[in-house]
Amino acid sequence: MNAVEMFLLSHAITHELGVGEPEGNFSLGHSRLRGLNEAQVRLRPQGWNSLAFIYWHMARVEDVTINVLVARAPQVLDAGAWPARLRVERRDVGTGWSDDEVDALSRAIDLDALRGYRDAVGHRTRDVARAVPEGAWGEIVGSGPVLEAARQGAFAPGAEWVGEFWSGRTTGWLFYWGAVGHNFMHLGQAGWVKEMVRGQRGM
Repeated sequence: MNAVEMFLLSHAITHELGVGEPEGNFSLGHSRLRGLNEAQVRLRPQGWNSLAFIYWHMARVEDVTINVLVARAPQVLDAGAWPARLRVERRDVGTGWSDDEVDALSRAIDLDALRGYRDAVGHRTRDVARAVPEGAWGEIVGSGPVLEAARQGAFAPGAEWVGEFWSGRTTGWLFYWGAVGHNFMHLGQAGWVKEMVRGQRGM
């Protein structure tokens, strides 16, 4: 199994089953939402981020890192009138938001559009990964794409450190952090939120 194949297998687990087929038949991304109604997906138990916010944030980070930094291409966000469909006009990735901002997104976001947007991001990521020569995964991505991400509004005021964190990384690092590691981190958080929402922990 080469680096691309390993990435696709790992990435599939973090998205809906249809995104990862035929590489995988288990979806941690799907399991976190399974059995919850719309009100539960919007809920913020004990002030934790809602599942709606978590899934939007994961999609935004993946969209920016893979398309702007790696592919040097337009974001999925801009390819299908997604801001209007999502009912979220902000373009940043959601890092550093206040409670009021998270509350507002959790109430307003269209959940069907959120699933559609995240699926579209996942499919695009896989297309980009398959197109990158295996030998290019170790290449350093220069500062230009990070500056372009900032120009496109990816970092909210006070969250400019995210661009610094991404700077000087390899193509492989950006794939594995932006589209796998970051997703797994927040899906772990989503598991705790789901348990609290369902009254199983701390409610």
